[in-house]
Amino acid sequence: MSLVQLSFVAIAFIGLFGVIGIIAVVTGRTPKAVNKRLNWKKNLDKRALKVDKSQTNFLAPDEPENEEENLSDDIEEKDDIQTDGSIKVKEEIIYEEISEEEAGMTRRQFLGKALGITFGAFAGIQLISWLGFFYPKVSGGFGSKIDAGRVQDLKDQIFQSDGSVIPAFIPAARAYVLPFEQSGNSQFSDSGTVADGLVAVYQRCVHLGCRVPWCNTSQGFECPCHGSKYNMVGEYYAGPAPRNLDRFIVNVNTSGKFIIDTGSIIESPRAAGMSVKYPQGISCITIAAPEE
Repeated sequence: MSLVQLSFVAIAFIGLFGVIGIIAVVTGRTPKAVNKRLNWKKNLDKRALKVDKSQTNFLAPDEPENEEENLSDDIEEKDDIQTDGSIKVKEEIIYEEISEEEAGMTRRQFLGKALGITFGAFAGIQLISWLGFFYPKVSGGFGSKIDAGRVQDLKDQIFQSDGSVIPAFIPAARAYVLPFEQSGNSQFSDSGTVADGLVAVYQRCVHLGCRVPWCNTSQGFECPCHGSKYNMVGEYYAGPAPRNLDRFIVNVNTSGKFIIDTGSIIESPRAAGMSVKYPQGISCITIAAPEE
């Protein structure tokens, strides 16, 4: 396990213990020594407690420490002397404790549970996000190596009977597969982007990222967003694009499959000379001349 992974594990444990501590404080699960200090009722004069008839005490501990004292505090004495003066009647009002179910949920209990649930949900989300760093990356899809099919099948699809070319589009790789004849003066000869006479060109325009469609009449790529144009192997021809279309590293495996490595994108500057003629016919878009 690397140092980065160990640091994330340590942060996860520290955060988990911190959340547990906060929940313990909020829900009132504190030690008896702390509860004893919070029992302010014992520090008051008994006469003051008798004057105050209210029994609401949200800071008092859940269980009384001295049952005899609390019982005497909860009893109010009222003397009623009979008219003949011979008998003194003593009336005692005793307050009986009721269960939590009978009393219902107090405001403090509601706020404590709400805060506990909130912190618990937060801790769960953080734990899931931290575990995501250790979960293995799912293979397949864009960013991995894509099997585009057998080389011969791709060539049969690309070359048309009239001599024209229609690229094979590979959706998983977001790439066009096209033929390319290597030559000594080509900037792509030693870049690993050509395999068995085929190249894989990224569909994204290098200007502002629009998808560049294929123009069959001109035998090239023409961006409808801002008018950038490229020949059939992605070399820059016209428009605001700063460079050629990007390419992928490609190879042919032992089974004759054309493999496109979409995790390796190759950028290249505008070529001094085009290796493939463009346009070879009518353009699909027209670049409007700037107004004077």
